[in-house]
Amino acid sequence: MKLESLPQGVRLAVKAAQEKKAAGITVLDLTAAGAFTEYFVICTGFSTPQVQAICTEVEAQLHKHLNRSPEHREGHRSAEWALLDFGGFVVHVFSEQARRYYDLERLWRMAPKLELLDQPAGPAFEREVHDSSFGQEHFSGETFSSRPESGRSRQ
Repeated sequence: MKLESLPQGVRLAVKAAQEKKAAGITVLDLTAAGAFTEYFVICTGFSTPQVQAICTEVEAQLHKHLNRSPEHREGHRSAEWALLDFGGFVVHVFSEQARRYYDLERLWRMAPKLELLDQPAGPAFEREVHDSSFGQEHFSGETFSSRPESGRSRQ
């Protein structure tokens, strides 16, 4: 799965999250799962204001470019988890602790996964992940950070 091959709304949501320095941006392709949506966009914010800013930017970019608004919102004012449901895809913005707790990547581990590596600036780099054990390794206590010392591999 490549970022360019995803629907425009998903790409815009990813770009908006990157603009607000979201970490651990991951896209799960649920099209073959027969789920209630086709894609999950999952990312991490490090504070309540950042979680809110990511959600606000996602909504603004989708409205500006596609004239789309979420069909449903949950937890936008929460520090732990916000959800924006655009029908064909759902954006989940988690705090670090909530992301480890809910671990959506593990729950949907059979879904094809595209993980965008954290970048302090510049173009997005992506990695397609096929190994289902990656999700378990990824959330084994590591924190998400754009800082090199976080232990996250960079390719």
